[in-house]
Amino acid sequence: MLKLSTDSRLKIGRVVPGVIHTSSYLLRRVLWQSRGCWPQLVAIVLLSLLAMVLSLLVPLPLKIAVDSIAGTAPLPGFLQHFFPQLSAASGLAFAVALMLTTAILINLQALGSWWLQTYTAEKLVWDFRARLLDHVQRLPMSFHDRNGTLDSAYRIQHDAPAIQYVVIQGLVPMATAFLSIVIMLYVCLRLDMLVALLALSISVPLFLLTRTCSQLVRSRSTVVKELDSSAIGVVQEVLGSLRLVKAFGQEAREYERFVRHSQKRQARQVKLALTQGLFNLIIGLVVAGGSAAALYIGVRHVTMGRLTVGDLLILIAYIGQLYGPLQLVSNKITELHAWSASLERALLLLDEAPEISEMKNPVGLTRARGEFEFREVSFQYHHGARGLRNVSFKIRPGARVGIMGGSGAGKTTVINLLMRFYDANEGLVLLDGNDVRQYRIQDLRRQFSVVLQEPVLFAASVAENIAYGNPQASNEQIYAAAMAANSHDFILQLPEGYDTNVGERGSRLSGGERQRISLARAFLRDSPILVLDEPTSSIDLQTEVSITTALKSLMDGRTTFIIAHRLETLKSCDMLLVLRNGELVEVKYDAAEEYLKSYVESISREVVHKNSLIAMSAPAS
Repeated sequence: MLKLSTDSRLKIGRVVPGVIHTSSYLLRRVLWQSRGCWPQLVAIVLLSLLAMVLSLLVPLPLKIAVDSIAGTAPLPGFLQHFFPQLSAASGLAFAVALMLTTAILINLQALGSWWLQTYTAEKLVWDFRARLLDHVQRLPMSFHDRNGTLDSAYRIQHDAPAIQYVVIQGLVPMATAFLSIVIMLYVCLRLDMLVALLALSISVPLFLLTRTCSQLVRSRSTVVKELDSSAIGVVQEVLGSLRLVKAFGQEAREYERFVRHSQKRQARQVKLALTQGLFNLIIGLVVAGGSAAALYIGVRHVTMGRLTVGDLLILIAYIGQLYGPLQLVSNKITELHAWSASLERALLLLDEAPEISEMKNPVGLTRARGEFEFREVSFQYHHGARGLRNVSFKIRPGARVGIMGGSGAGKTTVINLLMRFYDANEGLVLLDGNDVRQYRIQDLRRQFSVVLQEPVLFAASVAENIAYGNPQASNEQIYAAAMAANSHDFILQLPEGYDTNVGERGSRLSGGERQRISLARAFLRDSPILVLDEPTSSIDLQTEVSITTALKSLMDGRTTFIIAHRLETLKSCDMLLVLRNGELVEVKYDAAEEYLKSYVESISREVVHKNSLIAMSAPAS
């Protein structure tokens, strides 16, 4: 019995055993996921049934030639109705014509079935991948923080195709094989009951072998998928950090790391293939034994006069067609266990429930005023990292708010809660006097424009990147946003101007150019709330002046949050939030420059004090 283990939690590269579901559960899930292809699947089944009918005609010309043309037996009963008087020459011509016609129909059926199966398989996979990607995008940031992105990407790209194998190469062939077994068994019983029952008796050892092998294949396939995901993860890590790998000269080390993972996967795959190969060998031997026994008994019945030679030939042919589906069912059940390891991983990703959900009747939000309030907000990340503890503050609309603190102080957490990437464990986060959880999520996030330290660009044109937050923007609006961000001049100097493809993650542009396109994107989005996360920390002085000028214009009339380690960036703020270890230790209004000076002095004294303590504790040379 095919079983599928599922669990409400998804772990990286590893399926955690949970509630056991029977194959009926898997069948329901697969059929539901395949609902867009039901018409094509019905057509595939009908074509398969046509193939089964045509296969019944394959041995018929041979029986006519042996019994009715070479021998003296009359034509089969249903043919006598159409050809009451048939000469030997005419009978031979009819047999040859029937053989050719059957061959043509069988090949036409195979061509149509192949085309339809290929189309349906591709549609199944891409529909399933699209559904997975759409779902993963809507999962909360806590899920991605907990599990990373590599494993999700592997499941979408490499595990999702299992649906086509389960449906097209598993369930559909098994369904038609069961029908073939029933029909062929009925025909064989009509010809010779003893031989047919003897041929059918091998189904018992086939079932036992299939059950034993399936358990091994299921467990080993799961391990192979884990190791495969791990090896692909190494590739993605290396390519994503190629500059660092080259800078430290670690190419050989990363190569060896990939080889280690690949060799483990290779060894497991070989064991899996050996298991399946031995199973197929034993199945073949069992089927050969059954065929030999059927042939022996059939020949004895011919010598006893219970069968003609033509009957024996057609009986052996039909037994071969009976064994084909039996063998196919045995193999497909084993393969389904292997494919289900991948399909289960993909379905578990699809089953992951969003932790951030909307209320039943969320409040719409056209344009926020930008007034924020934290009321005794506490938050803790799932992985145990520090969050916030009992933080309270209020921000008026249009304020420029600097968020200060060391690494891990909680600066980014504040922004995550404002944009509702997470929900607070305790307390309230308010926007314009309403709990952010009351708003429609899409409307809430439309109120924000974000400019990051490392600007994120897509492998598309400059114009498409600028219009990412407003895809319906006209060319004139895009040009105006670029001019406001001091980007228009350098964009015109690119090979194709605004139509220039910026490359993967903007690789064809400099850091300052990427940042200015990111600024143009924020101008075009025209949101009432602006988040600046170290926007000028990794660019040259000349570019910084250009970007700072554009930022001043962008901040006008908007509630702005500035996260910065460079204190110079915070001088224009009229409010400072100072965080330390997840706690709000100080709030300063309209005295940013004076406070920053004293803050620098206190940090300097602290560093000098720590260095002196280190020097005192160091052993004498």
